[in-house]
Amino acid sequence: MTPSSSCSRPLVAVIGGGPAGLMAAEQLAQAGLRVALYDAMPSVGRKFLLAGVGGMNITHSEPAEAFVGRYREAAPWVGEWLRQLDGPALRDWIHGLGIETFVGSSGRVFPTDMKAAPLLRAWLKRLRDSGVQFHTRHRWQGWDARQQLSFITPDGRPRQVNADAVVLALGGGSWARLGSDGSWTALLRERGIAVRELLPTNCGFTANWSQYLRQRFAGQPLKQVIARFTDLDGQPHERRGECILTEQGLEGSLIYALSAPLREQIQRQGHAVLQLDLAPDRSHAQLAALLAQPRKGQSLGNILRKRAGLDALKSALLHECLDKSQLTDAEQLAGGIKALSVRLLGTRPLDEAISSAGGVMAQALDQRLMLRQLPGVFCAGEMLDWEAPTGGYLLTACFASGLVAARGVVDWLGS
Repeated sequence: MTPSSSCSRPLVAVIGGGPAGLMAAEQLAQAGLRVALYDAMPSVGRKFLLAGVGGMNITHSEPAEAFVGRYREAAPWVGEWLRQLDGPALRDWIHGLGIETFVGSSGRVFPTDMKAAPLLRAWLKRLRDSGVQFHTRHRWQGWDARQQLSFITPDGRPRQVNADAVVLALGGGSWARLGSDGSWTALLRERGIAVRELLPTNCGFTANWSQYLRQRFAGQPLKQVIARFTDLDGQPHERRGECILTEQGLEGSLIYALSAPLREQIQRQGHAVLQLDLAPDRSHAQLAALLAQPRKGQSLGNILRKRAGLDALKSALLHECLDKSQLTDAEQLAGGIKALSVRLLGTRPLDEAISSAGGVMAQALDQRLMLRQLPGVFCAGEMLDWEAPTGGYLLTACFASGLVAARGVVDWLGS
């Protein structure tokens, strides 16, 4: 990095004003360093605020081993960050901002008022009081020939910044309108940094629905179902919950929870088969016996509603995925209700996803999250190569990685 000046206190540039960048800025300021935070948007924390719409799920209360396991193959790497800032420690940090939290029935942790804005306001006040300088509408362009940081400023003019160290916290590739557009991948690849392709996760999937199903039922919830899926390693997955039938396919919390293995199977095989139990509280035998009784002139829709407890959407899905012979045979129909095979063909676009997989690969960084090929440049947050389901795991890892990167900066500058 190009030294900032002869000033006695080093200057650290933090690029990106999401949770990871803000946490890094806080830690750096507390260490006595000068901190300048740059963000391309008119204000910081925009994706954080949008994630809080409907309830700010900040972390999760489950035991540490299960918590770390949520990060799948990245668990050993992310687990090291969580040793420095785990769920309980993050709650304590939030309480230090004057924001109380509670644990919901699902184990998820929320601010008492369920809102993100009061937390962000208190946090930004603390950061400004500690001397962090904010520069919004500054879009990072990489480095110039003198290895200075290069930005495009609000008036469209270039600006060069000398810094003693840099923390990149540029986000993933989803929700580009909030600032995380993934454009940084080209800038780092130009420098020889190993970056895995950004892919959608916690996302919806496409299916080849009929015109009737799309027009009649798109946007309706598929309530109280169990989704089952066997991944490429033969590992079974099962979750109970709700999802939404869309014009394109399926989305919602139940689908998001399975998005990583579903995506991987589609990448490998061109499709994935998700099995839905449409009547999770009734056994196959119970359903077969009820459906085998004489219909007495009733339509199949009425039979499914009265005897199997299926609403119009579930009945329509059966007609969509089963053939006539299966619909008219009580045993086969019961089997379809308990394990309806839905063929998923692809993911929805990255920009629609809640988060992204891929990013700067672990081998490109040392244990301090400093790029091996660019000494003095650290990375944090969703731009790193990990993924996690919703439920507070995404935010917790972003916060923790920001803290680790900041401590890495302090260690590197000290040495």
